[in-house]
Amino acid sequence: MKQPVKAKPDRAGMEKAIAAFLGAAGLDPASPTLAETPARVAEAWAREFLDGYQEDPAAALGEFYPAPEGTNGELVVVTDLCFHSMCPHHLLPYSGRAHLAYMPGDHVVGFGRLSALLDVCAHRLVLQEDLARHVAHTLANALDSPATACVIEAEQACLRLRGDRQREARTHSEAYEGKLRNDAGLRRELWARIGGRR
Repeated sequence: MKQPVKAKPDRAGMEKAIAAFLGAAGLDPASPTLAETPARVAEAWAREFLDGYQEDPAAALGEFYPAPEGTNGELVVVTDLCFHSMCPHHLLPYSGRAHLAYMPGDHVVGFGRLSALLDVCAHRLVLQEDLARHVAHTLANALDSPATACVIEAEQACLRLRGDRQREARTHSEAYEGKLRNDAGLRRELWARIGGRR
C-alpha cells in the first residue's frame, strides 16, 4: 500500500514534452495563444497535481495527541472534505468530497491533519478506489486505530466528458479497515453521522 516518494519533477523536461504533445496534435506551440502553455501546464502539474509524491502520507498527519478518556470504541468523523485528483488512465481530473472516520486507540490527530492526509494521497495519479484505500489504510497504520474509513463521492471527467458523456454521473468509493470492515452495525453508525449519503 505504501508508495515511495518520487524524484522531484523535471520542469524543463515536462515543458518540452508538453510542447511536443501540442505539436503532435497538429497545433503550433509557438503561437501567441500557446507559447506559455508548456510552462503553465508543467507548473500546475508539478505544484498542484503531482506534489503528493513528494510527501509521506503518514507524516501529513503531524503530531498525535493522547486520546481523551472515554473515547474508546467511539468514532471520530469528519465529513465533506473537498479534494481533487487525477485519473491515471486518461490523465483527466476528478474531484469531490471525502468523509473520513477513525476510532481512536491511544491517540487522536487534529481535524485539519485529516484534510492534509487526503491531499497528499489525492495529489498523485490514483484511481478513486485506490485513493479511498490509501487514506483508510494510512489512518489505521499511523494511528494504530482499530477502525478507519474513507468514503468518497466524486465527479469524474473521464465519465462526464468522454465515452457515453454521463454528465450527471457521480462515483462512490468506500474503504474500511479493522472493525468497520467487519461490523455492519458500526458502519450503519458511520453512515448515520455522514448523513445517509449513498
